[in-house]
Formats: sequence, C-alpha cells, structure tokens
Amino acid sequence: MPEEKKVKEFVKKRYGAVASKAESQGRCCCSSDAVEQARALGYSEAEIKNIPPEALAIGMGCGNPTGLADLKPGEVVLDLGSGGGVDVFLAAQRVGPEGRVIGVDMTDEMIATAQATAHKHGYTQVEFRKGEIERLPVDDRSVDVIISNCVVNLSPDKGLVFQEAFRVLRPGGRLLISDLVTDGEIPEDIRKSFDAWADCIAGALERQHYLDTISMAGFRGVEIVQEHPYAECGMDDRLKGRIISVQVKAHR
Repeated sequence: MPEEKKVKEFVKKRYGAVASKAESQGRCCCSSDAVEQARALGYSEAEIKNIPPEALAIGMGCGNPTGLADLKPGEVVLDLGSGGGVDVFLAAQRVGPEGRVIGVDMTDEMIATAQATAHKHGYTQVEFRKGEIERLPVDDRSVDVIISNCVVNLSPDKGLVFQEAFRVLRPGGRLLISDLVTDGEIPEDIRKSFDAWADCIAGALERQHYLDTISMAGFRGVEIVQEHPYAECGMDDRLKGRIISVQVKAHR
C-alpha cells in the first residue's frame, strides 16, 4: 500500500476537483446520467426527486444507506464522508426539524458546496464539519445513527474508523454502511495505485475481513443486509466479479 499520508492527499485532491468542477458548472441541474446512477444504486424515484440537484450532480456512492437505516423523527445522524450531501439531505427529511444530521468530510471544496446547498434549500437541521473519519470532530456517545456511502474503503486505517464510529454512537445506536469489499485477493499493482485508491478499489478489504474489523471495534449484530456485484466503465478485467457492493448493518 502507498504511504498513508500520500493516499489521503491524493484522494482529497481528486474529490476536491470533483466538487470544484460541479461548482464551475453552476450545480444548477443534474444530468440524466446522475439520475440513472441514483436509480441503479437503489434510490427510489421519490428520494431522487427530493435530493437537491446540486448534491445529486456531485454524485452518490455505491448504495443507499439512508434507505435502510430506518431513521426516525428526532434522531441525530452522522454521515461519514458526506461529500456533496446527498445522504445528509435525505436523512434530514426523515429525522425532521426536531432531528439533526451532521456530515463530516475532509475536503474543503465538498464542505463548501454542501453548506451552500443546505443554505439554498433551507436545511436548518444539518451541519457539515471538516474532519477525517479516523478522528471524528464529534462528541462521545452523541449520535443515534451513523451512515456512510462508499467512503470507509478510502481510509488506510479502517479499524480506527470503526473505533471512532463506536465512540460517538450512543448505546443502542446503529451503523449502516454502504461500501465496496472484495471477493478474494486483487492484484498487488492495483493495491499500490493511487488512482485505484481514489476509485474506491485499492483500499477495499476482503468481505469477511471487513465484517471482522467492524466486530473488533465493539459492534454487535454485524451483518450484510444487501449485496451485489460492482462494476464500472473501464474497470480492469482482472477485477471483474471480485468487487462487491455491500450494505452492512451493526449496533453498538
């Protein structure tokens, strides 16, 4: 694996460029490709309609964690690696004005675009905080639900990510993560590729290793509730059938 610091800097630069590109294009509408991607990831037509187009244009992830989180009015939700805020805004609609949703992202550009979207659309119960998911800027035992969408695989230290998630969850709180895992080993040259890290491939753990990492952080009832093969345009032929999109649920 490349040096951790270099991985983070490369990923930060890549996603900062994604946000900057959306900003330069005005973020005023979303293409049919973005809508189709959302459908393919499991977002319902009603959810797609209610996602601010500025957030939808930046992109989603590899699943729909909010759709499976069974959010309730008044709950406090934390999104790890919130990006443009798609899942933050959907969660806000479910927890209502009496609830609260916190998005944490390490990229200045993503934080700025998400904050602008929240202001434009009147989301007063959301906030976006700059920080790393291995060192969350969140108090102990202060959130009811943690969601994340294809972000944990970007971290070089996933064990620390889940330890932090456990720290900030209240007793009885729940974790719902959409992420990519592997079915078997992937080539070493891909593991060492910065581009493959930013594409959420190089950092993906083997399926059981991923689940064990969550359990070792203290979570109980760790289970995959949905999974399907993952492929993207231009994917290396050696990876076909080896990358799996999973939705994982666990409790504190």
